[in-house]
Amino acid sequence: MKSKIIHYFKEIITFFVILAILTNVVSFYKSLDLNKQNLTISEFKLIDNTTYKLSSNKAIIVHFWATWCPVCKVEASNIDKLSDDFEVITVAVDSGNNQNIENYLYQNGVNFLVVNDKNRVLAKKFNVLVYPTTLIFNKDGKLIFSEVGYSSVIGLYLKSLIASYL
Repeated sequence: MKSKIIHYFKEIITFFVILAILTNVVSFYKSLDLNKQNLTISEFKLIDNTTYKLSSNKAIIVHFWATWCPVCKVEASNIDKLSDDFEVITVAVDSGNNQNIENYLYQNGVNFLVVNDKNRVLAKKFNVLVYPTTLIFNKDGKLIFSEVGYSSVIGLYLKSLIASYL
């Protein structure tokens, strides 16, 4: 009986290791098409009609998502936690009007800064085709990491921490 439990435990661990490797390979492949240019935007108009100016001495995380995206919904709390410690701007793409986005944030219990990209201007600028997509820039605006698809809190946190020192 004990050997069966150990066998199943090893199978489960192997499955999750393979799954992690595959998701990272897919993320890498999908991120090849992203615009790798430096971040040249210094301010964003948020859904509350305020203008948010980026800090000039911090790493910045730009997260593209959509209200209709099921993976984005699962990842929303990760981005919310990340925004507690890092400068995070989220871009809601094809997600309706500002009220729709505010309702989504309320219903999902998240509170991060949001730009409404209803005409896909920012998504096109960065060549974002898949949601969620997270871009992590260092304080000089150089793209350090890009993630396409679901990202864990710890993975995003570590990459953001690294970008803060580069």
